Amino acid sequence: MIELKDITKTYRKNGGMEVNVLQGVSLRIEKGEYVAIMAPSGMGKSTLMNIIGCLDRPSTGEYRLDGIEVEKMDDDSLSSVRNKKIGFVFQSFHLLPRTTALENVQLPLIYSTDETDMDARAGAALDEVGLGDRMHHVPGELSGGQQQRVAIARSLVNDPSILLADEPTGNLDTASSTEVMSIFDKLHKDGRTIIMVTHSDEIAQRAGRVIKMRDGRIVSDDRRAA
Repeated sequence: MIELKDITKTYRKNGGMEVNVLQGVSLRIEKGEYVAIMAPSGMGKSTLMNIIGCLDRPSTGEYRLDGIEVEKMDDDSLSSVRNKKIGFVFQSFHLLPRTTALENVQLPLIYSTDETDMDARAGAALDEVGLGDRMHHVPGELSGGQQQRVAIARSLVNDPSILLADEPTGNLDTASSTEVMSIFDKLHKDGRTIIMVTHSDEIAQRAGRVIKMRDGRIVSDDRRAA
């Protein structure tokens, strides 16, 4: 499903200095895997996630998603891939504050070619994360854990095959973190591919595969027994 070969990413800072964030990353992730990516801050894990999610382009290297050469896509094609194939969940929930949970979840459907029955699709996604009874509440009326569950529902509304989660429990207390991670566990059991960036060993232990990075390179790639 996901295949990266010799991926590099270089940024140019003010003054012309180049910073090599990714240095020759090669990685293959199969359909249905649950992968945790771990690294200290500034070691390239979020940059790698952005490239996998078609939010950024590599400086050099090859990236194939379902056999398609992603680095050769134009911006419109990348946007279409993001909308149809990939769901995103971030540490900050990125919800519109004056908009109900239902309306927040509907947002990805606005850009979809199929805009029929938006209420039903968004409502079903909220039911899937256990918030069907809170769909008409705005974010300020929801707990942090509930807001993250709305964000997960939003990532699911287009039925993507891949979920990318960047520190999804970073702003949550222990009880809310457990609740949110149970949702990811269920989504994986239902067949979705999950790739999660985390600093937490406890969170990473829930994944079937743990990739560790340092200085823009993969330093270990361990698969765990089911």
